[in-house]
Amino acid sequence: MESGMNQVLVENDHLSPGKGHCSEIPATMVNIATDPLPVKDHFLWSMFSFVYCNFFCLGFLALVFSVKARDRKVLGDIYSASHYGATSKALNLAAALVTIVIVITVFGLVVGGVLHLHPR
Repeated sequence: MESGMNQVLVENDHLSPGKGHCSEIPATMVNIATDPLPVKDHFLWSMFSFVYCNFFCLGFLALVFSVKARDRKVLGDIYSASHYGATSKALNLAAALVTIVIVITVFGLVVGGVLHLHPR
């Protein structure tokens, strides 16, 4: 029984770090690059705002910032692209809200009889 234990120790002796027979196993590292979230430039919304909701030139400004965001996204500048995209979104929202307020106000004035669309 004692000789069996010695054999096991001798067989595993080459795995000890102090011996010259041990070779290091090369490590394999895999780098998985995660793409950042896509930057939204709101270009189609800006085109709609430019054509239909262009009070106070807010639609035009939104279109300008959308194009800037798209250019920065193509160049790979994610920070500036997200900044310009957020500005474009804010301008699109402002243009939409101003348009809604103007339409509701005009509708209310017409229904209230203050504003006449046809001559009497």
